[in-house]
Amino acid sequence: MRSVLLALTVVSSLVACGSPPNRNVPGIDAPPEKMDACSGLECRRVDCAAMGMPPTSISGTVYAPNETLALYGVNVYVPNLAPGPFLPGVKCDQCDPNLPGEPIVRAISDEAGAFKLDNVPVGTEVPLVITTGKWRRIVTIPNVMQCTDNPLPANLTRLPRNKSEGDLPKIAISTGGCDALECLVRKLGVSDGEFTDGAGTGRVHLFHGAGGATSIQSSGAALTTSDATLWNNLDKMKEYDLQLYSCECGRDFSNKTAAALDNVKAYADAGGRVFMSHYHNVWLEGDATHPTTWSNIATCQADSLADGTDIIDQVANPKGTSFATWMVNVQGSTTLGSIAITEGKETCTAIDAAKAERWVYTGGTNAPQNFQFTTPQELDKKDRCGKVVFSDMHVASGSSSSGAFPSGCAAATDPLSPQEKALAFMFFDIATCVGVISKE
Repeated sequence: MRSVLLALTVVSSLVACGSPPNRNVPGIDAPPEKMDACSGLECRRVDCAAMGMPPTSISGTVYAPNETLALYGVNVYVPNLAPGPFLPGVKCDQCDPNLPGEPIVRAISDEAGAFKLDNVPVGTEVPLVITTGKWRRIVTIPNVMQCTDNPLPANLTRLPRNKSEGDLPKIAISTGGCDALECLVRKLGVSDGEFTDGAGTGRVHLFHGAGGATSIQSSGAALTTSDATLWNNLDKMKEYDLQLYSCECGRDFSNKTAAALDNVKAYADAGGRVFMSHYHNVWLEGDATHPTTWSNIATCQADSLADGTDIIDQVANPKGTSFATWMVNVQGSTTLGSIAITEGKETCTAIDAAKAERWVYTGGTNAPQNFQFTTPQELDKKDRCGKVVFSDMHVASGSSSSGAFPSGCAAATDPLSPQEKALAFMFFDIATCVGVISKE
């Protein structure tokens, strides 16, 4: 990736200094009037239509880091300039149609993960950016042939597995005895070396929760930093782009002070992303000594099993139809809109539809199994920038958070279960910006 950025920086410098664009690309004879109007890599595009030929295109499928799970809604583009680094930590911003690096052509992956870019530059070493939220990988296409489609292999179109391959969001995970969200992240392809304790240099920091993993096998580091240490320090929380809270087997307020509840809200309001697993509804409902302004979003006093079939809400959820179609395409659903669930729970019985979106609900009782809302709730929707997801789906396929990570996890190469695929959709979606970016 360093060579790609260097090349783009050189191109940027030449253009900025007024140097003429590169007109000496082998095999290209673009019309002079187009060459005079272009700059940088734009000058390597060919008017194939004038020759009665199809456009030069790049096509492929965007995958999770594991290179097997196709992803929906990921930006793919050819930049004309170096995109530049992401700013660390959370900030309150919204979707910006102007992606960094002045895209020459751009697309968004569809419900099968597929994308196609037409009228791309031709020749050698064409850069390609694959990004969603703070996930970003910049790859080099060795050679793009003119006036034909250039299909790309999966190893070029997946998101990065580690920071040597590109950018990953900085993630904090609170472990728990009854769920293993860290195992899901690993199964999605993030390298083991990126999982460290709260003081480590990895992009995924594990904090010890009730009954959760006690150490990290690869480094031998003990997970002595509790999740309360994270929640009680708002400045520390703001270092992370995304936080995942694994189920702790009960509604436990012992490590969640009133100040911690305020901090979680303040973190989300500042633009943070929070993914709450079963029983972390305590952050939403609070109690007499732990008041929360989120208590009017959902009714969450139930505590029952919900195995069977869940339904993707294709009405209340603006991405519901795409979610349902994607689940069929990745073989997570055999029937459009249905998900087979094991180890499911039913904690919340209702949500306020004016304040939250129901993404998945239980068959029969219609209880919200997965829902999402944006923050700050006190502001108009157009002014919000944070996201909170609550899920009663547990990570399936035999994963456990006990012992030394990742010894309790199912093998990273095991197939994802239907509910793991549903959780994966929400995991990558929560990283996206708040608002809407057109597919045009």
